[in-house]
Amino acid sequence: MPNHTDNSHAASAHYSPRLCNEDLAPTQDKNWTWYNIFSFWMSDVHSMGGYMVAASFFTLGLASWQVLLCLLVGICIVQLCANLVAKPSQIAGVPYAVVCRQAFGVFGANIPAVIRGLIAFAWYGIQTYLAANALMLVLLKFFPGLATLTHSSWLGLSALGWCCFGVMWLLQAMVFWHGMNAIKRFIDVAGPAVYIVMLALAGWIVYKTGFSGLSLTLASKSLSGGEQTWQMITATALVVSYFSGPLLNFGDFARYGKSMGEIRRGNRWGLPFNFLLFSLVTVVIVSGTQSLFGHMITDPIETVSRVGNDLAVAIGLLTMITATIGINIVANFVSPAFDFSNCSPQKISFRAGGMIAAVGSVLLTPWNLFHSPELIHYTLDVLGAFIGPLFGILLADFYLIKRSQISVDDLFDATPKGRYWYRGGFNPKAIAALLPAVAIGVAISFTPALHEVASFSWFIGVALGLGFYRFLARHEREVITQVKPVRASVTE
Repeated sequence: MPNHTDNSHAASAHYSPRLCNEDLAPTQDKNWTWYNIFSFWMSDVHSMGGYMVAASFFTLGLASWQVLLCLLVGICIVQLCANLVAKPSQIAGVPYAVVCRQAFGVFGANIPAVIRGLIAFAWYGIQTYLAANALMLVLLKFFPGLATLTHSSWLGLSALGWCCFGVMWLLQAMVFWHGMNAIKRFIDVAGPAVYIVMLALAGWIVYKTGFSGLSLTLASKSLSGGEQTWQMITATALVVSYFSGPLLNFGDFARYGKSMGEIRRGNRWGLPFNFLLFSLVTVVIVSGTQSLFGHMITDPIETVSRVGNDLAVAIGLLTMITATIGINIVANFVSPAFDFSNCSPQKISFRAGGMIAAVGSVLLTPWNLFHSPELIHYTLDVLGAFIGPLFGILLADFYLIKRSQISVDDLFDATPKGRYWYRGGFNPKAIAALLPAVAIGVAISFTPALHEVASFSWFIGVALGLGFYRFLARHEREVITQVKPVRASVTE
């Protein structure tokens, strides 16, 4: 479970047990520095998915400077949003699910918490499957006889596949089970380790092909001016959409930050600087594969497997596995742990919440989901349609309505006297803003004529959620600005 040392029972003894346990209570253990935040983003970026996304931008037919501009603008948007969403959690010391109580009500917060938890549900399984697939390649390379275990399958996965999936499932659970300090130590190592392998792989590529075999533009097609502009806008949106999941629950980690200054510094180094450097190394590797093997390889696992040296292959693939475990824990394990715990604090602990997601991910048989590209495309669009409005409503409530004030005690007050009680613990205005914003986003995602617009579902959702809620709650802002902050409010 998360490590709480001083927030203890004295500070939260008067909090409602319906809303609080030791995992959700405000933490006093704020010891994460900028490097820990930097490592968090490295774990998000340095994954197989991040590699493929970065490589794909260089195949759009754009000039290298255009691609780099898209990456920079997109990741700077992510950085800005990360700083905004981090503030309420950092100053109050509470996770995303608890912060949601300010906008949705102390019980209404279960709506955004469950939505984020279910999203992590699916992606936890998919990332575990990707790591298991890499492990299977390692085993087959060193123990070819295991190939007989791949001939039959059950529920769409071979016997060896099940074994590898089980191993990866257990490894991730072990790291998670030891709490946030163990997770912090793990991601501090996982992100930098991938850089070592990536730089070594890039060096091997350059050694084999020479600099003349490299190109920053990996596509041969030519685009008109209008097509280039549209591709640049789309690429920028895809960068933000890719990080929208961990961005929404960034507060789960920002709560442990020493200060907002440390968090902003970590975001600055972990996002613009780190993402651009990672993208450049990625394109060196991908462009080199085209010269070396005769066709472009965007799958890092396949590239590593072709190195030739067995030891190098093993180290490379195991490092990729480590990186995938890192992003899976920070993006898809910690979030549902807090989110599901928020639904019933006395019955579901941080550990129990995470294990619910872990078990549920197996029941979804994610390898079947992953093998359907059309379904994955719709899934990404629909997820953006849900995540965007939630993000917009939270920002509108904290910055525009509450004026950056948060009453910590009232986040755990389950009585009508609480500031975030609203109506029976639910804020009708937040729910009324969420429903149409999500409905419009989902409708866009499933309308063939709006296929290209669906790539911007996150941006559309943010705008709609923020706009609807700002309008519905406009009178509350006028009242709040006329009174002094309540005794328990926290401001920066």
